[in-house]
Amino acid sequence: MATHLDDPRIVEFDVRTDEMLVNMGPQHPSTHGVLRLVLRTDGEIISQVEPHLGYLHRSAEKIGENLTARQWIPYTDRMDYLAAMNMNLGWALCVEKLLNHELSEKAKHLRVIIAEMGRIASHLVGMAAYGLDLGTFSPFLYAFREREKILDLFEEACGARLTYSYLTPGGATADLPVGWNEKCLAFLTGLEPIIQEYHALLTTNAIFIKRTASIGVMSAETAIDYGCTGPVLRGSGVDHDLRRDGDEYYTDMYDGYAFEVIVQKDGHYPKDNDYPPVPREAVLGDCWHRFYVRMLEVVQSIGLVRDAIERYEASDGDYGAPLKLTQKLPKGETYLETEAPRGQMGFYLVSDGNAIPWRVRARSSCFCNLSVTAELSRGCLLADIPAVVGSLDVVMGEIDR
Repeated sequence: MATHLDDPRIVEFDVRTDEMLVNMGPQHPSTHGVLRLVLRTDGEIISQVEPHLGYLHRSAEKIGENLTARQWIPYTDRMDYLAAMNMNLGWALCVEKLLNHELSEKAKHLRVIIAEMGRIASHLVGMAAYGLDLGTFSPFLYAFREREKILDLFEEACGARLTYSYLTPGGATADLPVGWNEKCLAFLTGLEPIIQEYHALLTTNAIFIKRTASIGVMSAETAIDYGCTGPVLRGSGVDHDLRRDGDEYYTDMYDGYAFEVIVQKDGHYPKDNDYPPVPREAVLGDCWHRFYVRMLEVVQSIGLVRDAIERYEASDGDYGAPLKLTQKLPKGETYLETEAPRGQMGFYLVSDGNAIPWRVRARSSCFCNLSVTAELSRGCLLADIPAVVGSLDVVMGEIDR
C-alpha cells in the first residue's frame, strides 16, 4: 500500500487476483441431472471446467450380462429417460442384427412413428429446459403442455408414460390401438402452428440471442475430434445423420422416406423459408445453432411421422411379436448405432450361444458431447456455463448408466 504524497486521502492498492475453484452441482438445476462441474475461475472468467461423473451409476451393463436380451429392455429405458423409446429401439435392433431377424414392413413403419414421436418429445424438453437454464419459465410450461399429449399417445400404445419397454427384440409389445393414428395426426396438425410460438419465445428473443449467439463456439473439426454426434455435431455444420448414413440394418427402417438432414449449408438451413433466419450475431457452432437444429428437427420429425402413418396403414403383415424370453442368441458379436435425439447411441453385444449375453456395452452419445465442455467454456463468463452445458442437452442417466 502506498499513500499519495500530494493528497493523503488517496490510497493506491496493489490489487492481485487469484484463481478459485467453484463447484457447480451435483445439485445445481442447470446441470441436466446429477452432474458436478469443477470450475477454475479468475474472477468471472472460466479457465478450466472438469466434469465429474458417477453420481447416477447403476451397473446397467453388468446387469445386462445377467438377464436375457429381452429382459434388459427396461434398463435401456432408464438410460436416456427423456427418449426411452429410442433407447428401446437401439437395443432391439442390436439383438435382431445378431439374430439376423427380419421385420415386416408394417413393424418397421411402426418403429419410425414411435421413434420420431420420441424425438419430438425429447426436443420439446430440451428446448424447455434450455429456456429454464437461461432464466425464462414460460417456454417450459408451453413445451410440457405439448409433450403431455405425446405421453398420452404413448400411454395408449403401451400403458406407460416415461419408461415404456415398448419396442423390443422381435418388434413391439403390442400393435397401435384402433384410432391411435387419427389422434396422432390431429396432434401433429395442432403442434405445427405452436412451433411459431416457441420461436417467438426463444429463437428470435433478443435476450435469448444475446445469451447464446457467439457463446460456446465449436468448429466442425473440434466436434469431430471429440466424437460429438447428433444436433451438437450438426450444429457445427457437419452433414451427418445415421438415419441416412448409418448401418444398413438401421437405415432400412427409413428406406424410401424423403427427409433432408438439418444442417446449415451456405448460411441456410433446410427450413429457412418458413422459420426464423439465423441472427447476425450467431456464429456457426455456437449455442444458438445447436438449439436451432433441434427446433428444426421437430418439424422434420412431424413430416416423417405423417409419412410413416400413411405407410403403416397401407402395409401388410403384423407389428412384430416380441421374441421369447428364453430365446437363445447365436455365438458371435454385434454392434449397432442409431440416431437417438441426443446423438449416436450404440449397443455392443457378445454372445456365447446362451439366452443371456456374455457381454453388454452401451456407447453413450451424451458422454462424448459432454467431454467437449471444457473446450467450449474456456474464456467464457461464469454465467455462460449454463448456456454451454444446456446447449449440449445431456442426460446423465445415459452417461453414468
